[in-house]
Amino acid sequence: MSFEVALRGLLALVAPRRCPACDVVDDDEQGGFCAACAPLLERATGALGTHAAFVYGGPLADAIRRYKYAARTELAAPLGDLFAKEARARFTGTVDVVVPVPPHPRRVSERGFDPTALLAIRVARALGASYAPHAIIRARDTPPQASLARAQRAANVLSCFAVRAPLEERRVLIVDDVRTTGATLFEMARTADDAGASSIALFALAVADPDDAR
Repeated sequence: MSFEVALRGLLALVAPRRCPACDVVDDDEQGGFCAACAPLLERATGALGTHAAFVYGGPLADAIRRYKYAARTELAAPLGDLFAKEARARFTGTVDVVVPVPPHPRRVSERGFDPTALLAIRVARALGASYAPHAIIRARDTPPQASLARAQRAANVLSCFAVRAPLEERRVLIVDDVRTTGATLFEMARTADDAGASSIALFALAVADPDDAR
């Protein structure tokens, strides 16, 4: 028996993999959603699927809420791997740098971690791209998009980002955990375009109803 196999067995005993949505112990070697939850993940199609992999709802929404709002940082692994798998299918060979949508530093301090950044690391690794969490920063603190009405969201993020690393002639993938109206992603894209990016793609793990407060 190899050391790696023995180590996996030991980890399974002391820290068994659990479904990120329901916490049931999961024997899936990939550490994904359990057999009951996985079929309930709904792929985003049509217009909804333009910039997102899944619909925000059911087990995926449960997992994202646990991750972001209950500080279940261990869920960055299964959610990030799911995100990376979807990104690999769409963007392999077309991306130089992955840039996560940044929160304001105050929010990172309050929460204790940056949820989107932890997912973006795995996306960048899967694509063989550079990971640039500080290439674009949030220069102005804004109210959470989920707390605002649809009509207020574009104005809320207007000119709130600033470039802090070279993006000229680079193929940029901007990622977020949940997209609602798309205002934040589109403002990020405008910022990257002004910085001279050669191409810009947008991708979120999930897309939500713009009126869902999450």
